[in-house]
Amino acid sequence: MTTHAVIELVAFLAVLLTLGPPLGGYVARVLDGRPTWMGRVLGPFERVVYRLAGVQPEVESGWRRYALGMLLLNFAGLLSLYALQRLQAVLPLNPQHLPAVSPYLSFNTAVSFATNTNWQSYSGETTLSYLVQMAGLTVQNFLSAASGIAVLAALIRGLARHSAGTIGNFWVDLTRVTLYVLLPLAAVLTLALVSQGVVQTLAPTHAVALVQPVTGAGGGTVTVQHIAVGPAAAQVAIKQLGTNGGGFYNTNSAHPLENPTPLSNFLELLAILLIPVALCFAFGEMVADRRQGWAVFAAMGLLFLLFVVTCLVSEQAGNPRIAALGVDLRAGALQPGGNMEGKEARFGIAGSAIWATATTAASNGSVNAMHDSFMPLGGLVPMLLMQLGEVVFGGVGSGLYGMLMFVIAAVFISGLMVGRTPEYLGKKIGAFEMKMASLVILIPPLTVKIGTAIAVSAAAGRAGVLNPGAHGFSEVLYAFSSVANNNGSAFAGLTTNTPFYDLALGLAMLVGRYWLAVPTLAIAGSLAAKKKLPAGAGTLPTHTPLFVLLLVATVLVVGALALFPALALGPIVEHLMVAGAR
Repeated sequence: MTTHAVIELVAFLAVLLTLGPPLGGYVARVLDGRPTWMGRVLGPFERVVYRLAGVQPEVESGWRRYALGMLLLNFAGLLSLYALQRLQAVLPLNPQHLPAVSPYLSFNTAVSFATNTNWQSYSGETTLSYLVQMAGLTVQNFLSAASGIAVLAALIRGLARHSAGTIGNFWVDLTRVTLYVLLPLAAVLTLALVSQGVVQTLAPTHAVALVQPVTGAGGGTVTVQHIAVGPAAAQVAIKQLGTNGGGFYNTNSAHPLENPTPLSNFLELLAILLIPVALCFAFGEMVADRRQGWAVFAAMGLLFLLFVVTCLVSEQAGNPRIAALGVDLRAGALQPGGNMEGKEARFGIAGSAIWATATTAASNGSVNAMHDSFMPLGGLVPMLLMQLGEVVFGGVGSGLYGMLMFVIAAVFISGLMVGRTPEYLGKKIGAFEMKMASLVILIPPLTVKIGTAIAVSAAAGRAGVLNPGAHGFSEVLYAFSSVANNNGSAFAGLTTNTPFYDLALGLAMLVGRYWLAVPTLAIAGSLAAKKKLPAGAGTLPTHTPLFVLLLVATVLVVGALALFPALALGPIVEHLMVAGAR
């Protein structure tokens, strides 16, 4: 790694660690219903929301009713977003007079944003009107993120409570997270991004005269460029903070009007991991043991460092076949060196590699470089991070409750080693909890493998592959890894706006979100009803460095090995080919 990369990485982690604990404490107070300094301003709005929605905030529910509320909200959001796209041509705020979106693409996009995946098989600036971008996509960015945090809050209450029949009120959790956490942070970040040049306007596309006319594809002379603008900053802010990732523009955060400066790049990168990191510390506060939050954060941090360093080293080393031609790939005062293909010069290798790792460590999926152009091992990093189940910080809420499933697995495995009934935070981990945790851990890789196998076997799936061999397989594997784990980033090089991929990827997104959230809530209900046991001499401490290493090993062994054969057919064999092996 270069000195610049080390400084950028250290600065990023330092700011993240400085802001994470205090924000986590604030989020814990919000989820516990305790007074906050924002209450005087937003409290009246909260009460109005309850009154209009007919919600009784003091009434809590069991896990089944909680899950039903979550599913109903998300289903309603899916239907409304689908309708907005299909009716786009006759709705207002459509200055480009864009036509209605096709049924298959509308389904895929509606599922994508309702599930917090934000997979995009379209170019935003040429496909969706301002109304759909604002009332459809941006609204779902808030609601899907708040839903994930609400499910996490229910799980934490299940761990913290004992002999209880309720785990909270979904509608209260949703409202409080949106009002007190997501909206204030998004407003601040929006203003900061606007100050850096990210566009926020309802003006139509700008026609700008070219300084130097060019010859178009048809042979004619082109003298005018049409620059798409729109309400981008507000969507960018919540796409990052809510680990949504759906860009206003086709090239996402690589676009100069969505991410114009190194400072905007740093702020957007920081926003990706800010809430997931804070939730680790909120967890410690809510279970009344801050050491537990630090232990989970340490496990996530170790995994993140392992992957980000791997990606940085791989990209800075560059392509050995180009080096063999006599090209100097060393970084110097006049060149960045390494592999700059597909990267923005204003961000460089360090800014691109750190972003690629962070966006796939979280289930964000936004990009500021093209992952398809990364070196094989550099591209392996974001792919494997998704395949681990998006638990290295992960999505807001979903990442931590996914990691807590690995915690349950680690506690169970350690209990078997010493012949004791496994416990976590004073709760016995029984057969039911392990069955539900196994569903959460094993369903995503199963969905990835089934989806990839069908895509490379079916003619309709192979028709979308534009690159032959191992790299083409990697593109298909990456796509299903992305949607099944609700990430949304893409390797590119794969034509996915087809009926086959719109349906297949859409179904994978539904499985990856709701077949995990419901078992998580079932565990929350089961744990809440159990009595709390006092710690004994044989109780496994779950806040020690030893347990952190056990948790990291569990994630790597259980998560990575599930898809290792598929990785061997894609990025691993491609790395061997690039390195010169046959």
